[in-house]
Amino acid sequence: MRKQSIINVAVVAHVDAGKSTLVDALLQQSGVFHDNEVLVEQVMDSNDLERERGITIYSKNCAIEHNGTKINIVDTPGHADFSSEVERIIKTVDTVILLVDSSEGPMPQTRVVLEKALERGLRPIVFINKIDKSDQRSTEVVDECFDLFVDLGANDLQLDFPIIYGEARKGIAINHLEDDGKDLEPLFDLLLEHVDVYPDNSDEPLQLQISSLGYDDYLGRLGIGRITRGTLETKTNYVLIKRDGSEEKVKVNHIYVNEGLTKVEKDQAYAGDIVTFAGISHISIGEVICDELHIEAMEMIDIEKPTLSMNFLVNDGPFVGRSGHLVTTRQIRDRLIKELETNIGLEVEEIDNGYKVNGRGELHLSILLENMRREGFELCVSKPEVLYHYDDNGKKLEPFEKVIISAPDIYIGSVISALNQKKGTMISMDTENNYTRLEYSVPTRGLIGYRSEFINSTRGMGVMEKSFSGYLPYAGHIEQKRNGVFIAKDAGKTMAYSLFNLSERGRMMVEPATDVYAGMIVGLNSRDNDLVVNPCKNKNLTNVRSSSSDEAVKLLDPLKLTLEESLEFIANDELVEITPDAIRLRKKVLNEIERKRYNKQFY
Repeated sequence: MRKQSIINVAVVAHVDAGKSTLVDALLQQSGVFHDNEVLVEQVMDSNDLERERGITIYSKNCAIEHNGTKINIVDTPGHADFSSEVERIIKTVDTVILLVDSSEGPMPQTRVVLEKALERGLRPIVFINKIDKSDQRSTEVVDECFDLFVDLGANDLQLDFPIIYGEARKGIAINHLEDDGKDLEPLFDLLLEHVDVYPDNSDEPLQLQISSLGYDDYLGRLGIGRITRGTLETKTNYVLIKRDGSEEKVKVNHIYVNEGLTKVEKDQAYAGDIVTFAGISHISIGEVICDELHIEAMEMIDIEKPTLSMNFLVNDGPFVGRSGHLVTTRQIRDRLIKELETNIGLEVEEIDNGYKVNGRGELHLSILLENMRREGFELCVSKPEVLYHYDDNGKKLEPFEKVIISAPDIYIGSVISALNQKKGTMISMDTENNYTRLEYSVPTRGLIGYRSEFINSTRGMGVMEKSFSGYLPYAGHIEQKRNGVFIAKDAGKTMAYSLFNLSERGRMMVEPATDVYAGMIVGLNSRDNDLVVNPCKNKNLTNVRSSSSDEAVKLLDPLKLTLEESLEFIANDELVEITPDAIRLRKKVLNEIERKRYNKQFY
């Protein structure tokens, strides 16, 4: 029998609502940290990319103790591209704390995670966060949350959801807006009062479903899941029920449970606890471990299918191997196979000179690419393309996204015009305090590359949030507008003199003294045609001197694109060359004459 009561809680919300900050506060106020310990913000976001970008990418577990009850807390991603993580985690918890910004109200991803929780029959706790904002409208946001619950078909018990207000950054929670808060005790009390302790059926036959996967260089693949009933023990024979329904005898070699932020190895784990275990090398999401004498399957966890694909190709450019040491097809294949061990939202298939990689969105795939370049890989990546489906009648379907936009009234006309051209459908439109809030349904392919256009059209004052909403009938041809580019004619080092003269015709993407090669993109043309240019040409030296012509050349800052912006920017006949020290844009065919011949096939 287990020694203490267990409750499992997931913290879910839209991006930037304060999930990781709330988990920080819960950990600090539960005594996990020592008095002399240096505290790090968003301590659960341990991955380098998570810290740099300020977002949660991977769901993580921790455990705290309050009044003799162990509370397992799961911090979940808020970005739509990682929604499959949230969907699986919902199956392992007893309730969810739904964070909602006191000013923004429910956002697209709020709807997605709440829908999954309601489908599982959970009774969420609504936490209205950031009540210290000057534009907070907590009362209206509570009404919006209630409308959202009704819209998603919540039952009477779920509609009677408890509400708590607070400031996660300060570690404060209050039951009523007029109360004075000093800590998170009201939230702890509400959790223990609102959520039933997981029943102690540790003496029954074992049943455990895998909800997530991990990987350790020494232990191999790790399975993560909640023990539905029974006791999990090391060196004991169990039966694994696989996704195809077949059965296999297995043993677990190592068991880890969460205590604070650390994983502690145990010989046994009991019903209700979330465990990480090693010893089964081929385990997958949704598979069930059972007692040998009581083999009982559970409802299989559906894995969301990818919506976007990119081609990961071998780098065949002149600079290959300059900064990276992992450049071959075999090395790229091995890395992708390793990624498939834990990243179940990914699909990989072999193509000529590389691999077609399917994922849940641009961010999902760009995170993988960023990790690969930091590990020393060099590769070229094609423009993202959406994955089409066909219904039973052979009708073509494509992915659509729900988009919520908030922008000043003076710019909203250009935004509506652009979204209409991208085959978007307006769902709602509200205006308040000189700002307009739009809700649209737009084909995913229409939104590829739109973010930079949106920032320019709203002068950086607009906010755009999007999340995958489902597959709908094909919307027809969408006009893709982009200016032409400057293509380097020869290899060499760029010169300030030639860049200055070229900048009269467009915006440069490289600085002086940058190594370039023939076929590399060095700038954005002001017109819609591509131009082959010579950025390496220097000024001819003569004996004639002139005070006006010998003045120092002043260049504008070059256009620097991030990895995501580069993937959105490129056209179908272009690639992004990704190396540990640089991100370059180039044409698929580097030779000018061969490129003209290649383009004739399509135009």
